Amino acid sequence: MKFLKLAGLAVVALLGQQVEGASTFSPARPPAAPLAVRSPYLNVWLNGRTDGGPSGYLAGQWPRFWTQQVQGWQGYVTVDGKSFNWMGAAPGAPNVDQVSLEYTSTKTTFVMNVDGKVQMSIKFMSPVYYNDLRRQSVTSSYLEVLVKSLDGRSHSVQVYCDVSAEWASGDRNAVVQWETNSKDGIRYHKFYRQNQQPFTEASEVASWGHWYWATGDKVRGLSYQIGADTDVRAQFLSKGSLTGDIDKNFRAVGVRWPVFAFSRDLGAVGSSWTSTLFTIGYTQDEAILFQGKDDTPMHVPSLWKQWFNEDELVTFFYNDYDYASHNCNRLDIRIADDSKAAGGQDYLTITSLAVRQVFGALAFTNTQQQPLVFLKEISSNSDIQTVDVIFPAFPIMLYLNPDLIKWTLDPLLENGRWHYPKNWAQHDLGTFPVAPGHPKGDDEAMPLEECGNMVIMMLAHAQRKHNNQYRSDNWDMLQKWAQYLIDDSKIPANQLSTDDFAGHLANQTNLAIKGIIALEAMSQIADLTGHKDQKEKYTKIAHEYLDFWSVHGINSQANPKHTVLQYDNPSTYGLLYNIYPDKVLGLNFIPQSVYDMQSDFYQSIQNEYGVILDTRGTLTKLDWEMFAAAVAKPETRNMFISKIASWIGRTTTWRAYTDLYDTKTGGYANGIEFTARPVLGGVFSLLALKQ
Repeated sequence: MKFLKLAGLAVVALLGQQVEGASTFSPARPPAAPLAVRSPYLNVWLNGRTDGGPSGYLAGQWPRFWTQQVQGWQGYVTVDGKSFNWMGAAPGAPNVDQVSLEYTSTKTTFVMNVDGKVQMSIKFMSPVYYNDLRRQSVTSSYLEVLVKSLDGRSHSVQVYCDVSAEWASGDRNAVVQWETNSKDGIRYHKFYRQNQQPFTEASEVASWGHWYWATGDKVRGLSYQIGADTDVRAQFLSKGSLTGDIDKNFRAVGVRWPVFAFSRDLGAVGSSWTSTLFTIGYTQDEAILFQGKDDTPMHVPSLWKQWFNEDELVTFFYNDYDYASHNCNRLDIRIADDSKAAGGQDYLTITSLAVRQVFGALAFTNTQQQPLVFLKEISSNSDIQTVDVIFPAFPIMLYLNPDLIKWTLDPLLENGRWHYPKNWAQHDLGTFPVAPGHPKGDDEAMPLEECGNMVIMMLAHAQRKHNNQYRSDNWDMLQKWAQYLIDDSKIPANQLSTDDFAGHLANQTNLAIKGIIALEAMSQIADLTGHKDQKEKYTKIAHEYLDFWSVHGINSQANPKHTVLQYDNPSTYGLLYNIYPDKVLGLNFIPQSVYDMQSDFYQSIQNEYGVILDTRGTLTKLDWEMFAAAVAKPETRNMFISKIASWIGRTTTWRAYTDLYDTKTGGYANGIEFTARPVLGGVFSLLALKQ
């Protein structure tokens, strides 16, 4: 296999020679850097520091699961007999000097200077295959470590990396079992909970499945070992290699912390890059417990089972690295080019940090013929298939592959038709990974919100795929939700919107306009599905409601004029993000004067890091800011983008890319630490618009 690909060489050739001083960050210093982020259970980050130390440095702190739980991942390098730490917080060696951190849509790359003698390029790559279900279904990630001489001399170099049993369970008392094997030139350590508990979690970590940590077995100088963390790491630090011993004392995660280690003696390293590749991933035969139309829940298989046996996955993924690299480069370039064309370099700073995060919340399951994508509402409450979380995420789906919308909505449609008793759209299907739905109708009620969301997303899919059968097959559901929109959109009752942390409120202007736009969307759906008699009915009601909304939802006496948060309450205002569907669907329903009015108003109320969500506080939602930006005048769009990009590099938040922050301080809002949520697919709002 060729690990030194031309694209990779072109990048690392620009890294230069020895660099002293603080690390650089490109395109910005992220709040947390994605390391291995492929699914809800492979979701590992380099968090920011909370102890006053500098953030964004790989050596000296532990990688963490999105919950902040440590995922032991330790790296050492020995150069001419002297050892250094390049990842993790284990003792025994000084840290390397970090030169730079760079993130793209699929990769995070660190460049390290080791004792002025060698340079390391450490690349974490989590592929995103938006149109290749076979590859996307494999829940694994890559780590490539490249080393070359800095001073023109040859140096003896050994590289070490381990993962701990912490990856296998969120319960430190759970007993973990392990083994090591070699197959088709790949050496792997397999480890897993002894007591497998399907469809359960401990501290959000899956309590079932098998983990695989792998590297090439036919490369020179490979050694390996499994044992207690202190023993195995000390062995490498003292000898530069491992013993091949496999500890047979299976034990709890937190008892003499088992680690699964590889080391490689690279020999004499000169001016050419020498590469070592590692992979980390897990398998689950059954991924989701889902209540479909049948009376009993179904055990939904992981989608990879359509193409692979479990014992084939490690070698397939490892040997697929060249293809994965080219695919990742293509996607990085596409998103970079499109983002810069739409909103400049600052917009790329925003979009590229969101891609892995969105796909890291998705589980790809079921069959080739009927894929089902299940979404985890990471960090807010871990619901599965939350409609008002899918909705802000759907711009990235429209941009990359509209079928992702269908595959995500299908479980909601099936369960809702057969088991949900209310006359509005269901909020969610349960708590990930268990999706029974709510047969008693006891879900978190957001009736207007979810009815509008479902109608809008289903029309968006129909338009982009030029396929109306999906709407025809679900006309009964759409018609039921439309009736609720007729009943409640004009004057919304006291209820929650998607911004449920703000509480209940009656007469919400922004919520009303979502329902009204959805009624206009229903007119198009009726036309596309052969229900011509309903087309005029829906559009007539939508226009009548819009006239009412224009009177009660706008403060025409203000200077500048603006919409209000609540009908006829002139002292209130907020982001009118729910007019975005009118543009993305091409309805041309909302007068341009409303867009221009809001655009001018946002300029007058901007804070240091953005525009407030509404007058109930100084917090904002990043996804909704980008919905508003996408339909604003160019100068206002650029204002939003500039402030958000600045916030990314300066925020005091320290966990994975939050969507909720304070517009004045840049920190977490009211102590709420939303993190790693898929809603940031909403930053693709500009790219999802029809060109």
